Amino acid sequence: MSPKVVLVTGCSAGGIGFELCEAFAQQGCRVYATARKVEKMSGFKHEDIQLLALDVTSDASVQEVISTIIEREGRIDIVVNNAGIAAHGPTLEVPFDIVRAAFETNVYSVLRVARAVVPHMATRKQGLLVTIGSIAGEIPVPWAGIYAASKAAVHSMTEILSMECRPFNIDVMLVSPGGVKSNIADNYIDRLTLPENTLYKDYIEGIMKRLTTSQDGGMATEVFAAKVVAKVLAPKPISYFTLGKNAMAFAFYKWLPRRWVLNAMWKRFT
Repeated sequence: MSPKVVLVTGCSAGGIGFELCEAFAQQGCRVYATARKVEKMSGFKHEDIQLLALDVTSDASVQEVISTIIEREGRIDIVVNNAGIAAHGPTLEVPFDIVRAAFETNVYSVLRVARAVVPHMATRKQGLLVTIGSIAGEIPVPWAGIYAASKAAVHSMTEILSMECRPFNIDVMLVSPGGVKSNIADNYIDRLTLPENTLYKDYIEGIMKRLTTSQDGGMATEVFAAKVVAKVLAPKPISYFTLGKNAMAFAFYKWLPRRWVLNAMWKRFT
């Protein structure tokens, strides 16, 4: 069988996408790693990983990359929508430019990429779309309201796509990570600012704790990537997969009374 052709978004060094590319390449796939700036993807051990510049917030950029890969390879078998950014802080005080950027990157980009690649997959009656979501989209916690809302939105979108892509024999997988070591918190920490008249000056310690909690004791990125790739390349991919720090606890929380869970989350981060 010819190797799978895989496109991964959000592949800057130090992140989940970077290690996903390595794991796919390790399994013999033809991998296209993408990020807004190609120079931020340096350091791959597998030199045959192809690098392409991709701005997931741009329709033209997405269309160009999809067309380039199809022209080179003749097909795209797997797309991993991994690109994402943090948006932490008190929900009422997160600047609107960060709110818009979070939804543009975490939600709209998934729809944008799917719209570009599904017609191609539909003509072949095969393909797999993978969304990297977050347990924050399932159990919200304080100080991550915008991020959690964006992930909740993309979870719903992905599950609906899993139904609406059935007529074309296209599989859709939602991966819901818990804590995984990456650069997402480091990339955001300089942008986390509170207004001088903040209502939440007494909660700064809890806000910082929430931002970094996924990195403290989080699953190693390469371990996470290897487990995800194994599920993606399985003969029959599953539709939902969760792993990482606190993933099992959050799965259990979904069965408990919602008010009790929200109270517990408030106490944990205040």
